Amino acid sequence: MLHATRPSSIADRPGVRVASLAEPLRNRAASDPDRLAIVDGRVELTYRQLDARSAALARALCERGVGRGDVVTMQLPNWWEAAVVYQATMLLGCVLNPIVPIYRAREMSFIERQCRPRAVVVPHVFRGFDHLAMQQQLTLELDEAPLVVVVRPDGDDVPDGAIAFDELDGSAGELPTGVGPDDICLLLYTSGTTADPKGVLHSHRTIAYEVDSIIELCRLGMDDHIFMASPVTHITGYLYGLVMPAVTGAAAILQDVWDPHRAADLIEARGCRFSVGATPFLHGLVEEYARRGAPSALQTFLCGGADVPPPLVRTASRQLDALVTRVYGSSEFPTATCGRLDDPFEITADTDGVPIGPVACRLDNADGAGVGELLVRGPDLFLGYLDASLNVEAFTDDGYFRTGDLASIAPSGAVTIRGRHKDIIVRGGENISAKEVEDVLFGHPAVSEVAVVAMPDPVMVERSCAFVVPKPGAVISLVTLTAFLDEHHFARQKYPERVEIVSELPKTASGKVQKFVLREQIIKQLAAEIPAASSNSSAEA
Repeated sequence: MLHATRPSSIADRPGVRVASLAEPLRNRAASDPDRLAIVDGRVELTYRQLDARSAALARALCERGVGRGDVVTMQLPNWWEAAVVYQATMLLGCVLNPIVPIYRAREMSFIERQCRPRAVVVPHVFRGFDHLAMQQQLTLELDEAPLVVVVRPDGDDVPDGAIAFDELDGSAGELPTGVGPDDICLLLYTSGTTADPKGVLHSHRTIAYEVDSIIELCRLGMDDHIFMASPVTHITGYLYGLVMPAVTGAAAILQDVWDPHRAADLIEARGCRFSVGATPFLHGLVEEYARRGAPSALQTFLCGGADVPPPLVRTASRQLDALVTRVYGSSEFPTATCGRLDDPFEITADTDGVPIGPVACRLDNADGAGVGELLVRGPDLFLGYLDASLNVEAFTDDGYFRTGDLASIAPSGAVTIRGRHKDIIVRGGENISAKEVEDVLFGHPAVSEVAVVAMPDPVMVERSCAFVVPKPGAVISLVTLTAFLDEHHFARQKYPERVEIVSELPKTASGKVQKFVLREQIIKQLAAEIPAASSNSSAEA
């Protein structure tokens, strides 16, 4: 059984409406059994059906030795089976370990060696990749082989050593009892944008409080069906695609492969009113609804998980005819700040919102401009990392979490993320915020996406390089970008000094740009150019 020791100075967490995350579905199945619970494009399930399938899977796993406190790893797309696995693990008192489908053997091996799952649930083949074959190879390398369960929507044959998900059906017996609100229920690994992922531990209480706080903030109810394209194996999809629906009684409409046109069709056909997602999802919906020339059924879209350009929020709010607001959180602290229903653009677009309820935010080592590392504390703060050695640097003595993000806090309490410690370009001893430059460049009419990173320089130590994804048919150069910054009266030392045109930016499943990949790329390009430059100089001499 996994254990976590939270900093002793963190106050007792407030109560929530449930003792465990298994209760909302059981209650909903009893009160609204025929109400639609989940749609994934292949299957529709009512709350009665979801509860029955979840209980059957829980019993089947229990019969095979999986029980309270055991880790169950799940690497499934946004399929209905993921909801069943989630609910079954909550019924058993297990620790669910969701892993995004884009992870491959390197990441999976690290995670499974560390958390030692008792069972692993994977798709057979998803988007052309054989997850089952990968898992079977990983199983051979583990000290203790987990139970391998394979989801096979196409009815493929299951090789020896694995069990078909649709063939698991436990006998009618009593399920375990005694699961409590402070039991660990979620082990979620961070995106790994800069290093090996960290295992984040949450309890039934921390997750229940997080979901309750968003329901109250956004005034959500049974008719506010949820559209979810963010992976349900990421904190966003997990919270709002798996946990929240049974609490509100609304249905979760899942999309497994992102397609803005199909997404808009689902939103309109199902009357989805609420969604949470990263910048790429919002950007795609804005362009799709602009093409349709119509507003969206959505009433609320919370955008976070990656940098959110203020102009996008303003455009999206008008195009979708919905509340669109920036939101700030992480795997460790799912939602710390958010714009509110009646807030103006100065809050929802230009900042990352205000602390939610009892959440406390403060800055550490703020500079003369009022920018410092953001520290957060509140009821939905995680319990600590699976690798407890990481907790020492993660928390302050009085229980605040060190986010690693640079931020400013306005007198109104609104928090604005200014970048990360590693997202600062030190040019000739002067700090330049990559995010500040990106936010302006995103407004260029020819720019679809942009990421600014540091590149090494023998004189200035670092200079700025902008990786740009142009809009279709657009031509972009360093000259056009600097001219645009001129129009916005930018200080010249903040200008990018090199532009790389790319077809796409490397991203995590949550939409965060993997800047370490871009930094490595420009370092290699510069190194390759040095011999060529030296050779040309010799020839000219």
